[in-house]
Amino acid sequence: MARLIIVRHGNTFDKGDTVTRVGGRTDLPLSASGLAQADALAHHFAGTRFVAAFCSPLMRTRQTARAMIGMHTGAPALIVLPFLTEVDYGPDENQPEDKVVARIGVAALEAWERDATPPEGWLVNPDALREGWHGLLERAASLDSKDTALVVTSNGIARFLPDVVDAQPDDLDRKLKTGAWGVVEIDGAASRITSWNQRP
Repeated sequence: MARLIIVRHGNTFDKGDTVTRVGGRTDLPLSASGLAQADALAHHFAGTRFVAAFCSPLMRTRQTARAMIGMHTGAPALIVLPFLTEVDYGPDENQPEDKVVARIGVAALEAWERDATPPEGWLVNPDALREGWHGLLERAASLDSKDTALVVTSNGIARFLPDVVDAQPDDLDRKLKTGAWGVVEIDGAASRITSWNQRP
């Protein structure tokens, strides 16, 4: 059956940096450790022939995707899908996590992590994101049974994918770690997440 490899871009901060909540308005490149993660992903998937590759307009997703498809002769063109752009964190955009928690509270952050309920002030349209994923799954349904496509996005976007697949692991944690991937298998119109948060 056909597969989608869903990848979260690599790190945008390194050890010692002040880590902030980076959303769709902050277009950071991969950091040194993020470039290393992209390279590790590229080597891990070196034996995989991608028939299509999608990412967001953000530099961090484009760099990660290009590293992965660049390992292959005759690699597909990288297609930018705007819906894959990270969410807009509103007043919490580019703020350190302690300030984010102080503003929205622990319960609101837990609701975001658990079931993708956006905290007050974040500019997120869950229905539109789910529709974007649904459209991509419909597109993937036309792939041949042995085809594999690459999708590189951000954590805030990837967490809405489980809402639109037909099956997933019972213990799935919505948060996709940096430099990690999940696998969606497509069998006709049916889709299921078979693995999540894998790293090389």
